[in-house]
Amino acid sequence: MNDLRFLTYEQVLAIREEHGSPVFVYDQASLEAAADEVMNFPHAFGLTARYAMKALPTAAVLQTLTARGLHIDASSGFEAERAMKAGVEPSHIQITAQEIPKNLKQLVEQGVQYNACSLHQLRAYGELFPGRDVSVRINPGLGSGHNNRTNVGGPSSSFGIWHGKLDEVESICAQYDLKITAMHTHIGSGGDPEIWKSCAKMSLDIAAKLPDVKTLSLGGGLKVARMPNEVSADLQEIGKVIVEDFKAFAAEHGRELHMETEPGTYLVANAGVIITSVMDVVDTGDQGYNFIKIDGGMTEVLRPSLYGAQQPLTLVKADGSTPESDTDYMVVGHCCESGDILTPAPGDPEGLAPRTFPRTDIGDALVIGGAGAYCASMASKNYNSFPEVAEVLLQNDGSTKLIRQRQTLDQVLANEIV
Repeated sequence: MNDLRFLTYEQVLAIREEHGSPVFVYDQASLEAAADEVMNFPHAFGLTARYAMKALPTAAVLQTLTARGLHIDASSGFEAERAMKAGVEPSHIQITAQEIPKNLKQLVEQGVQYNACSLHQLRAYGELFPGRDVSVRINPGLGSGHNNRTNVGGPSSSFGIWHGKLDEVESICAQYDLKITAMHTHIGSGGDPEIWKSCAKMSLDIAAKLPDVKTLSLGGGLKVARMPNEVSADLQEIGKVIVEDFKAFAAEHGRELHMETEPGTYLVANAGVIITSVMDVVDTGDQGYNFIKIDGGMTEVLRPSLYGAQQPLTLVKADGSTPESDTDYMVVGHCCESGDILTPAPGDPEGLAPRTFPRTDIGDALVIGGAGAYCASMASKNYNSFPEVAEVLLQNDGSTKLIRQRQTLDQVLANEIV
């Protein structure tokens, strides 16, 4: 399979030679194109697009995306601070988190926005900031993730305040003199316009019961096609059906709601790859499997081990040749862990699904595609004491820029007390 997207075979080998392996490579042009597409999401009465930085929080990536007009969705107080250190204006950052930041008061006083995601969070905000405006995250009762691990809406999700508890929300707001001026929902990963329309309608129905709401966020979770057989969400198609609902809401309730959206994967997934090296090729006999062992794995990309996620895998021969013979291989990582497999069955981390590659030799390069989202940010870092790998930005002029150095063993051990 050849799915390098923004790299040539020659660039793969040159980057590996210069920066070593494994190494993440992100493409500036792809990041900017995705940002422009999101900024053009159809809307009726104004749009704020936020980048869900948990997908990939490296400073150079934040700077590239915010330079195109994106604001930031932070999933912790630490992410908010990290964004500010990258130069993002505090007022362009909103925290939507499972855990209340211990320094919430200081962050909000700096201008960071806060989205209360539970009744407890709403009370805590009220105690700190009585008489203020507030945003609340509501679980509208429906989600569209492809499994329960990516579905962040509906009864199986703990994210947000259940839509049936609005009376408790109003009671807390009355107690602390809070005014709900913004409402947030998030339904999970999906690309079906009809599901988005259904969830938007549910969210608007809830917003109708909150008379001071001026801004409605529909979250992110826009489907991205990493694999050739997958289809990405069509932002224009999804946006057009939602626009009509916002217009209908304005006609009925006299409120022109400002819309927010907060994609993460959509912006960065296909703008990143991991270049690895084949370090061994083994087999388990005629009735077994052929294995390609690479010098990366779950320490860089955990998604296949977590839920059988599929990543494009492309072999690049070290000598630049194109062998005619193909072989079925399992691809496994470098961790001493049976679950460190890059070729699980789709959606089933327990299953095995070999893929066909050209005859593979030690020293060849293997490129893991679709690695811009939830790879560097979510991997099992330092497992087996492997250091974090380097990250490189492929700039618009074709040059590469090191944007995160490879970690040393001393840095891995820095906080240990002997």
